Amino acid sequence: MIVLFTDFGLNGPYLGQMEAVVYRINPAARVINLFANAPGFNPKASAYLLAAHVDAFPDGSVYLAVVDPGVGSDQRRPVVASIDDRRFVGPDNGLFDVVAKRARRALKQEILWRPKTLSASFHGRDLFAPIAAHLDQQNIAPEWLGPERPFMLDEVAADLNEVIYIDDYGNAMTGVRAAEIPAAAVIRVKSMALVRARTFANVPRGRAFWYENSNGLVELAVNCGSAARELSLEVGTKIDVLPG
Repeated sequence: MIVLFTDFGLNGPYLGQMEAVVYRINPAARVINLFANAPGFNPKASAYLLAAHVDAFPDGSVYLAVVDPGVGSDQRRPVVASIDDRRFVGPDNGLFDVVAKRARRALKQEILWRPKTLSASFHGRDLFAPIAAHLDQQNIAPEWLGPERPFMLDEVAADLNEVIYIDDYGNAMTGVRAAEIPAAAVIRVKSMALVRARTFANVPRGRAFWYENSNGLVELAVNCGSAARELSLEVGTKIDVLPG
């Protein structure tokens, strides 16, 4: 299974072009579009979002992940990361660091292979998609990848006290795992103090609260409303976790 995780959006040709490359190389591939609206130009927030969703997919999955504001530059290297029993293809810009920090085993290799034609601005199509397709077929030539190297994770926080994603309902996921904080914790965001509820129906209509979402993250919500609008939230908004 090849799992797509990008900030490309659904408009335009980008996802379709990447999928076309995968299917041309590997017609039997199973491609799942997990996120096409990961936080734009924001590998840090995207790293916590990706880490919260990897366990939904079976061992052996290949993650084709592209949130790459440094594309075409020397700011980052293209890599294949082997993290526990999964592999990740994309830019070495921190996007895979949170998954690696929470893993038992994490190594990465620079992608040395280059196609005959490599666009300066679309490595997702020209470089990462072919490598992901070949990985899924288990036919990567040894010379295509550099030596295995460890991740440098000392500065990577276990959780991120920020909003990392806002869905179409206006619910705001944070980079904090609910299991890592007390059930009675209060989430302070701007001037609001939000207490926990199990689900939306447990609070009155229009009330803001926090809950553990289906992927284990602390999420800020308003029953039958938009937390993003009513609390003026955006990706990067800071939160504080208080003992309660």
